[in-house]
Amino acid sequence: MTQTGAPAYRIVGMETHDVRFPTSRELDGSDAMNPDPDYSAAYVVLKTDDGHEGHGFAFTIGRGNDIQTAAISALESYVLGKDVEDLGALYRDMVNDSQLRWLGPEKGVMHMAISAVVNALWDLKAKRAGQPLWRLLSEMSPEEIVDLIDFRYLSDALTKDEALQILKAAEGGKAGRIEQLIESGYPAYTTSPGWLGYDDEKLRRLCKEALDQGFGQIKLKVGADLEDDRRRFRVAREVCGADFPIAIDANQRWDVGSGIEWINGLREFNPHWVEEPTSPDDVLGHAAIARGIAPIAVATGEHVQNRIVFKQLLQAEAISYVQIDSARVGGVNENLAILLLAAKFGVPVCPHAGGVGLCELVQHLSMFDFVAVTGTMEGRVIEYVDHLHEHFTDPVVIKNGRYVAPSAPGFSAEMHAESIAAHTFPGGEVWKDEA
Repeated sequence: MTQTGAPAYRIVGMETHDVRFPTSRELDGSDAMNPDPDYSAAYVVLKTDDGHEGHGFAFTIGRGNDIQTAAISALESYVLGKDVEDLGALYRDMVNDSQLRWLGPEKGVMHMAISAVVNALWDLKAKRAGQPLWRLLSEMSPEEIVDLIDFRYLSDALTKDEALQILKAAEGGKAGRIEQLIESGYPAYTTSPGWLGYDDEKLRRLCKEALDQGFGQIKLKVGADLEDDRRRFRVAREVCGADFPIAIDANQRWDVGSGIEWINGLREFNPHWVEEPTSPDDVLGHAAIARGIAPIAVATGEHVQNRIVFKQLLQAEAISYVQIDSARVGGVNENLAILLLAAKFGVPVCPHAGGVGLCELVQHLSMFDFVAVTGTMEGRVIEYVDHLHEHFTDPVVIKNGRYVAPSAPGFSAEMHAESIAAHTFPGGEVWKDEA
């Protein structure tokens, strides 16, 4: 998919960094399954012979980030010395490599490494085009978009022709939606008040701040202790009011039966949705929970490993909200497939964005979805967590509870060199005392 007149370029260098932030010190990011996360990025930089750079990363929460970084390094031969303008072909080459597939297929550390490299390639492509990624994607033709996607294993739910029809149906009004996005942004919700490690006073204060900042939804972590969850939910309701949307997130805490019982124990507080109530691999378990807690909605996706599991969750009517993650499945290309699957099934996409850099990335995908796939923001919000944005050269901007559309070229993935150096594990300045 080389753009007409676009000069060829080649990757001449690749470097990786094990970058970790000590968020566990303040219990930022804490939940029932992850009590002490250190938000981390297995970070990659691709350099071209014309002087451009593409940046990408896989998100982890500390231990094992070195393994993830090593997996990214193992992909060097797929990009070094190559003209990589055709990102559909390169994505398929990595995903379908017979020996790499044996490590998955299409799941786990290797698939996340592919995501980091694919996203770095898209950052590079958007920078060379002089456009933010959301706009670069939005202005591609439907035919160019579908050529980026691997439809294998999806055709019983979404064919290439159906995807083309969805994209062509959204062609009208694209220009107006781009202008709307630039003018008013995309709705956000915040998880910042809801970490389990926070006391009631801090929860109360952060809920009030969320309202003052214009957010239309918040989320609370749950699952450690039911009575504690009830108390915290009561505090949030006192601040936010009876009808304000408050979602809950269990981070895979429960079995099916205990999940149904626990969620029903919170029913009086009117949860907007329950996120990751059980294992992300358990499609039928999610479906059973959805039936057992209706009309409370189920959302999941941040740990769903590939488009095939998303397909099954939608086919089984197991989820009411699709939560894509920009750095877990195979990067931009696979997320395009998931956005089109969600559109086919009429299920809104509300991305996961907790963690370092995930807000920066996933905003582009939701904005593309609005402009070029669904044409609507109804029922859709992007998660926002107010942590670590200062380390990025093009950080997210939130205004009146909405993401401001990025205008800088690229995928907003690039960290400041000083931040990388200071937080490189274990030798960076931030980690010297612990080392």
